[in-house]
Amino acid sequence: MSAAVGARSPRGGDKRDRILKAAVKVFARKGFYASRVSEIARAAGVADGTIYLYFKSKDELLTSLFEDRIARLLVLLREECARYDTAPDKVRRLVEFQLGLLEGERDLAEVITVNLRQSSRLLKQYATKRFGEYLDLMAAVIADGQRSGELRGDVSPRIMARVIFGGLDGVAMTWALGSAEAGTLRRAASQFADVLLDGLRAQPGALQRPAADP
Repeated sequence: MSAAVGARSPRGGDKRDRILKAAVKVFARKGFYASRVSEIARAAGVADGTIYLYFKSKDELLTSLFEDRIARLLVLLREECARYDTAPDKVRRLVEFQLGLLEGERDLAEVITVNLRQSSRLLKQYATKRFGEYLDLMAAVIADGQRSGELRGDVSPRIMARVIFGGLDGVAMTWALGSAEAGTLRRAASQFADVLLDGLRAQPGALQRPAADP
């Protein structure tokens, strides 16, 4: 069996996921620039050359890690949103659920919030399809809340989606680089959601001017 065919087999898929998980550990421990592909291969239990069957470079490995985790997060966030009826409840759940997931994944939190910034290639690709889908989900929840009258209509859903992502990213990075005490991230998520919703909720009698998305 050729290497190309093996890379597309179910076992190949398992091996790819094993490489991604190993990359999380190595990147978190050593940083993106200091990490070597050979170290990731050793942590994954594969030969050095096997890495290049799945990823062309270390940059592509980091990009794939980001997109893979965002894809999984999107599935979970959509499922969570479907459980709630009101826009404020959905916004709160998006915030608390996302940070709640990271609380048990300090290495992943550090890689996503710190190591991504070390890859110029990834930063240039920040508007990737997966990241765009993430922002679309956030913006759709805001827009739905505006149509229902639950959320103020004078803010751009797209801008607010970026605000939410930026805030969550900052909270997660501070936690990952700090003490990362149990429960700290969940408490921060609750406070972040409180402040965010205080600013987003529609005020009775207030004049609402629609905001155009940039």
